[in-house]
Parts: sequence; structure tokens; C-alpha cells
Amino acid sequence: MDSGANTNANMPEEAIDRETGFVRELGLFDSAMVVIGVMIGSGIFIVPADMARNIGSPGWLMAAWAFTGVLTIAAALSYGELASMMPRAGGMYVYLREAFSPVWGFLYGWTLFTVIQTGTIAAVAVAFARFSGVLWPSISEQRYLIAPIHLAQRYAISLSTAQLIAIFVIALLTWSNSRGIHYGKLVQNLFTSAKIAALAALIVLGLLWGWSSTAVHSNFGNFWAPHDFNPITSSVNAATAFGLFAAICVSQSGSLFSADSWHDITFASGEVRNPSWTVPRALALGTITVIVLYLLANLAYLVTLPLSVIQHAPADRVATAMLEHIFPGWGSPLMAIAIMISTFGCINSLVLAGPRVYYSMAEDGLFLKPAAKLNRARVPGWSLLVQGIWSAALVLPRTYNSTTREYGNLYSNLLDYVISAALIFYILTIIGVIRLRRIRPDAIRPYRAWGYPVVPLVYIAGAGAVLFCLFAFRPATTWPGLLIVLCGVPVYAVSRRRR
Repeated sequence: MDSGANTNANMPEEAIDRETGFVRELGLFDSAMVVIGVMIGSGIFIVPADMARNIGSPGWLMAAWAFTGVLTIAAALSYGELASMMPRAGGMYVYLREAFSPVWGFLYGWTLFTVIQTGTIAAVAVAFARFSGVLWPSISEQRYLIAPIHLAQRYAISLSTAQLIAIFVIALLTWSNSRGIHYGKLVQNLFTSAKIAALAALIVLGLLWGWSSTAVHSNFGNFWAPHDFNPITSSVNAATAFGLFAAICVSQSGSLFSADSWHDITFASGEVRNPSWTVPRALALGTITVIVLYLLANLAYLVTLPLSVIQHAPADRVATAMLEHIFPGWGSPLMAIAIMISTFGCINSLVLAGPRVYYSMAEDGLFLKPAAKLNRARVPGWSLLVQGIWSAALVLPRTYNSTTREYGNLYSNLLDYVISAALIFYILTIIGVIRLRRIRPDAIRPYRAWGYPVVPLVYIAGAGAVLFCLFAFRPATTWPGLLIVLCGVPVYAVSRRRR
């Protein structure tokens, strides 16, 4: 992808990294916008419904989000040390490679490309299309240009108007990012600023105009006692101390990953000005901002809607239900606009960041060779193209339930499977902070993890508890994720042999 040939014609020579060829365009504000933009998608508007059903208590729902905040911020503060030590493109791929071995870095990069980054791009693009359908009903997953073609009993492939819009958005943002980091930055700053304003407006509306004495009495009069909850298993539920602990941990599959991908700015460290100083601060600033917004959003839901309404919001759209309570008849279109802004900015962050990992892998001979080259706009254009094609391809496959005769999306299943695998990589990376302190004590560390070793150990313990509960109580969506990761082992062996 050589579009944007003249993008850097007026770029000051000192802005171009002579060693890598990247343009160091991103400052602290831009980097923080990437962190915030990739974290806020559509999850905060939907996830609280499922969490409330599992936990069954307003107080413990807020506690679960606070737990998410502690883990996310602890991880960000710890990652900052690695980012300052290794301020180059690649992020977690580089950290795992240096702390452990190339195979661990490759397995993360493999999983990132096959499912995590590309599957998330597909999922958020379809979410954008779905909410576009609220404003334009002709955009729908049931309006087919190509009706489902069944490939097996449980799988099919189709092209609906919603899928077409999702593919168009992926193609548009892939093209705009191929024109240079300057264009990606402009889109990111604009849409992230807009989504922060939209989420802040939602919070203010809920806390001020949506305040309901009925909801406040119901939720805060019985703040901690779990009631009306879904059991985790036939013998484990939120009525017992252990069951409540398990419910909170299992619910993290929603909240923790609604705040996920905060580390994507480390993928693009090669394009950040003074990355050893900027990236750690962007991680801290971005994650703290988002967690505060998420906690306030949940508080706004609780002062506007009784917990039972949150639990049973139509299609889990809690924010829409809140706006409908405040502005009857206007809630759905207003929320659709807010989510379209939010998801568009999120897709741009994901599209921008991912190819820097594939570029770094290709430099090590562990990805397709052309991915190691920058285009004339000084961005990894070929990696952008491959990521865009695979992300668009993941939009097309459907799952099929023969009992209900309903269609789902294959990427949704794949993302469910790799949640636990992604958590394993996060834990390993934080362990890498401790390991590198031991094996490379003299390495230059412009930033040292705040609260070391307590803060990293808090994350390892907390994330380990979540991981244990997911494997114990959600085995159907955890063990397959390990198989996806392990499929990368023979690919790594072949890549090493060719190298």
C-alpha cells in the first residue's frame, strides 16, 4: 500500500527516525487518545447487564468494576517500565521475546493477528453497523445481499447490509491509516475527544436528569445483598461468599475486556516522540481516565434504573434504557449516535496499532516478509493491508443454531475463546517485569514501575484468580483458546526453519 506518497514531503527531517524510518509524530496527548480510544468501544453501554445478572447486587457490581480498575491500572503502571526499556514498535511481542524467549513473543503475535486484534476489529465494525441500523433500518444483519450459504451444519457464510457496512468501515480506516501516522492521529484525536464528550454527557444526564427516587431507594437501600442472580453453576452462585467471588471473577470476562487493549500504544512506540517518557505516562493517564468514566457511568445507571431493569435491559443495552427513561422515544437514536462515534474511534485505534506488531515480527523473520517494509508514507502499509483483509474476512462467517434457527458471528465465538489466553499473556508480561529486573539489572529504565514489586504482584494475583475461575466455571470458552494459541507452535517451527 503505497498511498500517501507525499504525506511526509513537509515532515521535518528530525521527526523521522533514521534507524527505523518511522515518523515520530505522536505526543503525550495523541498517545493518551490512542489508549482511551481503543479502550472505549461499546462494552460499557452493554456489559453491565450481564454482570448484574451474575452478581445480583448494586454494591458488588460497582465493586466488580473497581476490581477491573485496580487490575487495569496496575497492569498499565507495570507495562510502563517495559515500554521505557524497549521503546520500539512491537509492544508485548517484544517484551515477551526479551523476557522469556522468541516463541512466547510469536505465540502472542500469532494469536493477536488470527483472533485478538482482527476479531476485535470485525466485532466493533459490526457493532458500528448494527447501531447504524437504528438510524437507517435498511442496514441490518437480516437484510441479505448474499443469503447464508451453509458450509456445515453449524456454520455458514453470508453478506448482509450490516456486514457490508462493517467491511466498508474496515477498508476506509485501513486506507486512511496507510496514508501516514498523521492521518491516523487526526482521526483518533477527533473521534476519541467526541466519545469522551458523549460518555461524559451520558454520565451527567444520568446523575442529574435521570435521578430516580425509586431506583435510588431500590439499589442503595439494598446495596450489598445479592438477589435475583443467575447461578454460575448448579452449585455455585452469588448467595455464598465463594460464589460471589466466583461471580465477580467470571464477570471480569465482560468488564476487564471492556477496558482491554489499553496497551496498544506500546505497539506504536516507534512513532511516539520521546517514547521512554511519553508511553508510560500515556498508559497511566489513559487507563485512569477510562476507569473513572466507567465507574461514573455505572453509578449513573444505578441512580436512574433499578437493578432489575439493568439486568433485563432489551438486548442488554443498558445505556439505551437509561436514555429512554430520561428522553422517552429518543433514547435509541441518541445512544446509537454515541455508540457509532465510540466504535468508529475504537476501530481506528485497533487498525492503527496492530500492524506495528506484525512489522516487528516480520523483521525477526516470523511473519510474512513484505510486512517488514514501510510504505512511502512511512507506515507498515503491507501489514495494514493484510490485517484489513483478514478482519474483513472474519465479518463474513456465521454460526448457526439449528434449534432456534438463529445466526451468530464466528468472530464472537473466537473472541470468547481467547479471553483467557489473552489474560495468560498479560500475566506473563507482568512477570516479565520482575524477571527482567533479575536477569538485566543494569538495563536502562527511564521509568520504573510505580509501587514495585507490590503493584505487579497485585495484578498477577488478581488476574490469576480471574483466570482460575474462568477455567473452572467457563471451560467451554477457555480451553479452546489454548488450542488456538498452540496452533501457532508448528507455524513458529516452520518460520524458524525457513529463517
